This record gives sequence, structure tokens and C-alpha cells, in this order.
Amino acid sequence: MIEAEIISRRRKWRPEEKAALLAEVEAEGGRVSLVAQRHGVSESLLYNWRSAWRAAASMHSPHPVEFVPIGMIGSVAEASPPSLTGPELSAASRLNDDQAGKIEITLPGGARVSVDAFVNEKALSRVLRALKGMA
Repeated sequence: MIEAEIISRRRKWRPEEKAALLAEVEAEGGRVSLVAQRHGVSESLLYNWRSAWRAAASMHSPHPVEFVPIGMIGSVAEASPPSLTGPELSAASRLNDDQAGKIEITLPGGARVSVDAFVNEKALSRVLRALKGMA
């Protein structure tokens, strides 16, 4: 039986090298496989770099995000749910629906979005992306 030793060294890529390879991918019309073969790297590495670059680019906004202090609507006693069960719970829930978890978001362009605790997160995300695109 022959023993073999496998030596694996992970290459450290400088940001300039990554940018150059990604620019080459773009110059090739997005054909990752050609650039990967040319430089002896895996396609998945280039896809990962491109994905990370796009995610980082989408995080940068032309307007800085500002946070403002917020407060609770109503008193603390109103904010805590009643300890009821059965039909009493559903009746109490309906009474507090208009007060539950109100959030108001004011965007840098002046647009305001008000939602409650029952907002669909995907729908809110789509609305915020659309408003960001209009800015």
C-alpha cells in the first residue's frame, strides 16, 4: 500500500486581485467558467466573490441612515398582553389590534410608512425597496 501525503494551501487573495478577476468576468460577458479556467480557480470562488461584492454594493446608500428616538404608544400596562384564554383572549386581541406594535418609518426623502405588528415582512420589504428606488 502506498502512502500519500496531501498538502493543501489556501491562497490569500488581495482585494485588488479579486477586483481584477471580477472585472475580467464582466469583460467576458459574465462567463465565469472562462475566467476560472484561465486562472486555475474554481467557478464557485468567483461566484462567491461576485455575490459578496453585489451584496456589499447594495448596502451603500447615497444618503446616510439616521436613527431617531422612538417611544411606546400607550402605557406599559396597555402594551403587555392580558393573561386570558379561550374566547376572552380573542376578544381582547381584537380590542388591542389598533394599538399593537405600531411602527412608523420616515425615510430620508420624506416618505412615511406606518405598519403594525401584523405586517407581512416580505410585503414591507418590497415597499421599502420600491421607495428606495424612487429616491
